[in-house]
Amino acid sequence: MSTRMRTAPRAASEDTRNQIKAAAQMLFARHGVDAVTVQQIVAAAGQRNNAALHYHFGSKEELIRQMVVDGASVLDERRQGMLRELEARGGPATIREVVLVLVMPVIELGEDERWRGYIRFTSSLQASDRKTLRAALNNRWNAGYVACFDHLKKMLPLPPALIEQRLTLFSIYANAILSTREAALETRKSRSNRLWDRHFTTENILDTLEATITCPPSAPTLATLQADQA
Repeated sequence: MSTRMRTAPRAASEDTRNQIKAAAQMLFARHGVDAVTVQQIVAAAGQRNNAALHYHFGSKEELIRQMVVDGASVLDERRQGMLRELEARGGPATIREVVLVLVMPVIELGEDERWRGYIRFTSSLQASDRKTLRAALNNRWNAGYVACFDHLKKMLPLPPALIEQRLTLFSIYANAILSTREAALETRKSRSNRLWDRHFTTENILDTLEATITCPPSAPTLATLQADQA
């Protein structure tokens, strides 16, 4: 048997797997993971056999796990590369640099047609089933993300309890903003968007997220914190 004959079925199988992933990614992005059935995924992928998903992935849960890892590995590679560049220069020196490492890879991913829907998919999964998302990442595919948070914990001049909460809020806000942006990009070809089409939008997103973690705590917040810790 020739090499071409052996590799052709493998290529066809990989194409089918990618079609199923792409279909699931957009369905999950638009409707949420729990609302989408296996049958809907298979139909959107153009597969006639409803068993196609189970044949190639074993289960919907395994499909989700692989999809999370696919995008997370791309994001993590980019983040770690950016961190290495900063560290080679003795940094990161500013909080803005760390925010840039956290946010820009996601913005770049959202611009790529191959990954359109991934941000909303993972945001939906984080909101509905955080345990599944964490299990898929397995403390392996988010090393750059964790490293950024470690830097921020050292750099922010705030009480530890406030830092922990602000970083959680940062994640929630970033997911919401970037998911909304991704949805707008999906329809950008058909109509303009006054919010997302401005040239300064990306920088303003970074400003807003940086302010989330750096703004001085108010007197009421500090008083309540002190009361809680008393």
